Amino acid sequence: MCTLTVAWQTFESHPVVVAANRDERYDRPSAAPRSVPADPAGNGSDRRMVAPVDEEAGGTWIGYNDAGVVAALTNQWVQLPEGERSRGLLVQDALARESAEAAARAVERELAERRYEGFFLLLADGNACVLIGYDGGPTITHLDPGVHVVMNVGYDASYFVPEARADVAERQARNGRRLYGELRPEPSEGALEWRDRAASCLGDHDYGVCIHGDGFGTRSSSLITVDAAGNGEYRFAPGPPCETDYERIDAAVAEPGSESRRT
Repeated sequence: MCTLTVAWQTFESHPVVVAANRDERYDRPSAAPRSVPADPAGNGSDRRMVAPVDEEAGGTWIGYNDAGVVAALTNQWVQLPEGERSRGLLVQDALARESAEAAARAVERELAERRYEGFFLLLADGNACVLIGYDGGPTITHLDPGVHVVMNVGYDASYFVPEARADVAERQARNGRRLYGELRPEPSEGALEWRDRAASCLGDHDYGVCIHGDGFGTRSSSLITVDAAGNGEYRFAPGPPCETDYERIDAAVAEPGSESRRT
């Protein structure tokens, strides 16, 4: 995933609202969101998550669980050795926990044990919003209430430009800053209105975050809301949001599907 936006403790009715695009190779297999155990290995958690599945490396890139915890991952553009484990499994590990804080502690312990490729991992519930950046070691930030935008090269107004892809990184940083400014809540705007406005921005090519490339592009888009009681809702577009409608995922009956591979 390359573009992640969150409104945390901005709206009383829904303390967590997430809108995100996933950019990936068109030939990487995946399954659409469905309700599955967050701890399939049976390590002691009975949490369930609603999340898509990366069928190549395992795990997921975004989802929420039955405790009202949302986890979402973007790659971070840093030069690191190949990881010992898929970053998507960290998202699944997080969603096996009962709170965002507990998820952050679990991820921090895991990062002390094994090496991963670079990432930003957002963990949020009604009480905490934590961003874990990993560039060979973890940086843990507790985000303030408000709107935040996470890209591959940083978040909000703080970005870096790696030498290996400087032009693309500079463009992404500009897009992130513009999106960050655009998504400030408007007066009297409600949570669902903000979610829909964020979704519109994710599909608007003027913001540069819906990508159509040669063999790589925006494969899907996700909208997740968690209300004040901790109940989640997932709306999923199985293709680029500029041309694909979002559909509500019924966690009780969700069946396997796939992302679009359209160019």
